[in-house]
Amino acid sequence: MSSTAPATDHVPDLPSDRSPDHRPDHSRVAVIGAGSWGTALALQIARTGHRVALWGHDPEHIAALVRDRENRAFLPGFALPPAVQPEADLATALRGAVDVLLVVPSQFFADVLDQVAPLLSDGQGLAWATKGFEPGSARLLHQVAMERVGERDLGVLSGPSFAAEVARGLPTAIAVAASRLEFAQHLANLVHGGNFRAYTQDDLIGVQVGGAAKNVLAIATGIADGLGFGANARAALITRGLAELIRLGVALGARPETFMGLAGLGDLVLTCTDDQSRNRRLGLALARGRSAQQAMAEIGQEVEGVVTARAVKTLAARLNVEMPISEQVYGVLYEGLTPEEATRHLLERAGKSELD
Repeated sequence: MSSTAPATDHVPDLPSDRSPDHRPDHSRVAVIGAGSWGTALALQIARTGHRVALWGHDPEHIAALVRDRENRAFLPGFALPPAVQPEADLATALRGAVDVLLVVPSQFFADVLDQVAPLLSDGQGLAWATKGFEPGSARLLHQVAMERVGERDLGVLSGPSFAAEVARGLPTAIAVAASRLEFAQHLANLVHGGNFRAYTQDDLIGVQVGGAAKNVLAIATGIADGLGFGANARAALITRGLAELIRLGVALGARPETFMGLAGLGDLVLTCTDDQSRNRRLGLALARGRSAQQAMAEIGQEVEGVVTARAVKTLAARLNVEMPISEQVYGVLYEGLTPEEATRHLLERAGKSELD
């Protein structure tokens, strides 16, 4: 899906007053997924002057959003403005929306698409802020979307962005990639404003690979920090982890320079170094002797790196790509390796050129 057109970070200037009364475009956006990230993006889209239908699969959860005007379950402390309307009926949420943004865990992506697809109208664009691969097949999500929704504009939002910081309006920058640069620009305009910047490009593959595979590496850095290995080891894991991202991405058809941007290095650094990352927290818990199931229960939300580790293992074998850090994380999660054993396997590897 990658084209030869150069990436660009240009976003047209937005009016200084971004209230709905001063925007020429009063378009309605459907955000599908009312977890922490879906809610944070709904808040940001509302800030740029759009009306948002925020759909969730659990009617009781949506009823609580309507009653409380706050997502107390997943993003407490942030009031939903009048422009954000929680909606339990999917058809109602999609009706009249110019664009549809899926923000659901990767393991539910295909199922939700199957529900969305027959309700889409001609001309509705489809984007997602999901970071992962399709479980089982290890396909990229744009391949899943193309299969289910046919010919239409497709795009992805990714990059270093914790939901709570976006909800608070703290400075944030993300990458927006699409099958057409014009659609990437359109999606960027939905979220770009205030302290939130959106940079566009057309490497749909690279942006997805970076956003997904970095979660596995965040588990690795969490393990290393939990074992007390220090800042040197953390820096080494991030750097060598970036090399793994690039090798996998290029093998799938991405451009290597994409991984030096927000959806690659930016998201990798964020997820590996801050305890807001659920994947990093999982690694810390594994280092304390918790099982993956115990750690996920303590975290209380989806940890994308757990299912992504399977997909990365599958892809690395299929494409003959060397990914030793990711392989050891898989071993800890699925093959009974202890964190100490996985670390020893990495340290005992033979020396090699840094550029290999």
